Amino acid sequence: MTLTKQLDKLLMKVEKPGRYTGGELHSVKKELTAIKTRFGFAFPDTYEIGMSYLGLQIIYHLLNKMEPVYCERVFAPASDMEALMRKEGLPLFTLETKSPVKDLDIIGFTLQYELSFSNIVNMLDLGGIPVKSADRGGDDPFIAAGGPCAFNPEPLADIIDFFMIGDGEEVLREVCEAHGRWKDSGRDREAFLEMLAGLRGVYVPRFYEPDYQEDGTIREILKNNEKVPDKVEKRIVVDLEAAEFPVEPIVPFIEAVHDRAVVEIFRGCTRGCRFCQAGMIYRPVRERSKDRVKELAARQLAATGHEELSILSLSTS
Repeated sequence: MTLTKQLDKLLMKVEKPGRYTGGELHSVKKELTAIKTRFGFAFPDTYEIGMSYLGLQIIYHLLNKMEPVYCERVFAPASDMEALMRKEGLPLFTLETKSPVKDLDIIGFTLQYELSFSNIVNMLDLGGIPVKSADRGGDDPFIAAGGPCAFNPEPLADIIDFFMIGDGEEVLREVCEAHGRWKDSGRDREAFLEMLAGLRGVYVPRFYEPDYQEDGTIREILKNNEKVPDKVEKRIVVDLEAAEFPVEPIVPFIEAVHDRAVVEIFRGCTRGCRFCQAGMIYRPVRERSKDRVKELAARQLAATGHEELSILSLSTS
């Protein structure tokens, strides 16, 4: 029995089947035979929460504009669906093609809050992928992570193959381009990770070793590969005005937490409050012009049918 047929039987038994069907307005379908890099954007929480995240829409849009790349979505199933999946032996799958996540080349988790870390472990287990990076072989996908919590990557250093630090728009394209070149070369996993470590903003934990003091605190971080940088610098999208922004975002079949059109008007914050993580890591401030914001809002409302629009930034007022 195919995965799709198994899924069809389970959907009649769960609370919200719309979480798992895919096929929404503006979702992307590509012919797999023409694809070199299959990238899974994995949100470690339920569909309604993940589909409210603007970063997903941005990354989905820009990666799928790359012809040899197919970006598919992966979400954590709700508890009722997970119980059925484990009972029936159904692996974690993508929404676009209903493929087991193990068939992907790269799975990229977004780290929005620390309490989702346990969901990452659970999703890898559901997908039949070894949880620790050291246990993965040539047939396993590369596991990546980005987002605000990637600025403190060490809690997940044994699990994630590589972290992308800072804004993801440019570095993700570079990662997928590097993957295409690596795939053509026929070299091993280590070679691909060495290629990535040469990209600004990419941290590969296996190439660094912490040196501890007697009290358990870290004395210094030592490199075990001379090809990697001493320090990893975050990536910054300098010109937000010209940056990619989805004017045809995916419109969910079911109500999402934030069920409206959204336009990011600036990134970063001028206030510098010392308690605010976002105000520190998203520096410097980069703005979109008033005319650009109005254009994006009008096009997005026309393309989606949403009747509400939110403007997004830190300390907007």
